[in-house]
Amino acid sequence: MHTNDPAVVDRLLRTPGRWAVVGLSTNTARAAYGVATYVQHLGHTVVPVHPAAETVHGERGYASLADVPGEIDVVDVFVNSRLAGAVVDDAIARGARAVWLQLGVVDEAAAARAAEAGLDVVMDACPAIEGRARGW
Repeated sequence: MHTNDPAVVDRLLRTPGRWAVVGLSTNTARAAYGVATYVQHLGHTVVPVHPAAETVHGERGYASLADVPGEIDVVDVFVNSRLAGAVVDDAIARGARAVWLQLGVVDEAAAARAAEAGLDVVMDACPAIEGRARGW
């Protein structure tokens, strides 16, 4: 069973990077919208990844991870657990450095594949909750 390493959580939150947020849209009622705002507040660049490929928080959206140009540091997974494995596999294929499966998103097999591929993995946790708990 996957256990989140507090040092990995701290590093991912504190080291500025490029976060591809899968499931981020302009729907302000969705958790992804508010969490992406918080991630930007921490100094990260947010890249929306959503089939509608909308511009969110001033950043151009892309329909899939494969469409995102440039490097990706963290793939933040805001999809149902049954869809998370495919997103994790896409993150591995894209050469992302980490995957962050949101609170309530659990896929032990996908987390194991990501870890085996050398990615940092955080699962069933929220960056905003984790960051605020640390006083950021």
